[in-house]
Amino acid sequence: MPIAVIPARFGSSRLGGKPLVSIAGKPMIQRVFEQSQKSSVVTKTIVATDDERIVRAVNAFGGDAVMTSDTCRSGTDRVAETAKILGAADKDIIINIQGDQPVFNPKSLEDLIRPFDEDPGLAMSTLAYKIKDPREITDPKDVKVVFNRQGFAMYFSRAQIPFPRDGQTDVDYYKHLGFYAYTKAFLDQIVTLDSGTCEQVEKLEQLRVLEYGYPIRVAVTQYDSPEIDLPEDIERVEAGLR
Repeated sequence: MPIAVIPARFGSSRLGGKPLVSIAGKPMIQRVFEQSQKSSVVTKTIVATDDERIVRAVNAFGGDAVMTSDTCRSGTDRVAETAKILGAADKDIIINIQGDQPVFNPKSLEDLIRPFDEDPGLAMSTLAYKIKDPREITDPKDVKVVFNRQGFAMYFSRAQIPFPRDGQTDVDYYKHLGFYAYTKAFLDQIVTLDSGTCEQVEKLEQLRVLEYGYPIRVAVTQYDSPEIDLPEDIERVEAGLR
């Protein structure tokens, strides 16, 4: 069964010390960890970081954490290094859970993993959620994804995609959620690739995979996963926990 890795770094341009901010009395990283542990498809959850403060916080609530190199260029690199430290086999499935989603539904990880059961040759999957709040369609903070009829990603963007040139309103838009699953072998391959142009422009590391011509299966889930990027996001999530 899959191993879940939560990459966490202390620095954030919009919310400093984000993994340790309190969400209704618990550090955010603890809430993400606990949600992962509730999943029926995860055998082990581990936090990957290069900051001792995060390691201490994780150890304090009884979680597992590993120190990774401070030269990792992205969360994906941190996840790959952790899988290597753990001695994962090439065929093992590694789940990457972004550490700013403290109230995600553990059942969404079942949706993430299901494509691997349907296609034994699959190398990577991710999640999408059908947008219900029209403000998210144009908000660059919410990444949109379009996928083909076979369920494979065509593009991810902070822009509105597809763009309704003639003002169509009967278009379904999908928000990308910060979850990935890969085989260990493919994860090792991703981190050897140079950053792509679109990845650098959009600041979306999953675009590296598409730019090099590799497929990403997109699984649509019924569970949204609010992210914490700004102080007001904390207030909104805490209100939902009351």
